[in-house]
Amino acid sequence: MQRKIVQRVTAVTVAACALWLAAGTAGAADGADAKLKGIIAGEHRVEASARDKYRHPAESLAFFGLKDDMTVVELWPFGGWYTQILAPYLRDNGKYYAAATDSPPGGGMSRYDAELKKLLEGNPKLYDKVIVTTLSPGKKEIAPAGSADMVLTFRNIHNWQRQGIDKAVFEEAFKALKPGGILGVVEHRSDPHPTGTPNGYVSEKDAIALVESAGFKLVAKSEINANPKDTKDYPKGVWTLPPNYAEGETNKAKYAAIGESDRFTMKFQKPAK
Repeated sequence: MQRKIVQRVTAVTVAACALWLAAGTAGAADGADAKLKGIIAGEHRVEASARDKYRHPAESLAFFGLKDDMTVVELWPFGGWYTQILAPYLRDNGKYYAAATDSPPGGGMSRYDAELKKLLEGNPKLYDKVIVTTLSPGKKEIAPAGSADMVLTFRNIHNWQRQGIDKAVFEEAFKALKPGGILGVVEHRSDPHPTGTPNGYVSEKDAIALVESAGFKLVAKSEINANPKDTKDYPKGVWTLPPNYAEGETNKAKYAAIGESDRFTMKFQKPAK
């Protein structure tokens, strides 16, 4: 009888250790701390979390080196998908700037700013310390010069290219960062397809040249957000894929099976001197 009890205890202990080791391995793999993972798994993100399998927020933010005591600027957060993670994560020990669009009321981008405002006002316990600024190159600061540890942008370069402000945006990011500060970039990847067309995709080579022209240096690349199923040849560009489904119900199941776009993930740094 005693031997059976010992065997059971040993089996349970081994199973528990296996689970602990698996969790430790997962943590080491993506580098995200427990606080960040807890916020990503929070109830306030129930709707947003459906996209986690495509956007890999824990892995992406860990790759950029995010810490909860940083001052972080997010460029064009739109409706606040990443705001739901960054704002509560940085709330107590750091600082979060949401650099919204410079679209006038009724303008093409104004609805995104309205969505962000609704998000912030809807849960002041999480978002009461968010600092909303405006990304308006040459006119307004996204954050005080030399104050930010990190600037982040997710799927925005193609928008700035269309407006002809892409280099100016990264010059603003450079200005806001401290020496040695990090710029994290995620964008729809055109490679190996041609770029230069208004389809929402951007060439890695072009992106690197653009960002480095503003003074940054590329320090790392990741395939965290790669999607080999993305053929990049759709009637309405990247917006054909989820979550936009620009063709409506046409071929929707096909596009749902592909998932969100193939994306490059890059980490740049402002030189320390």
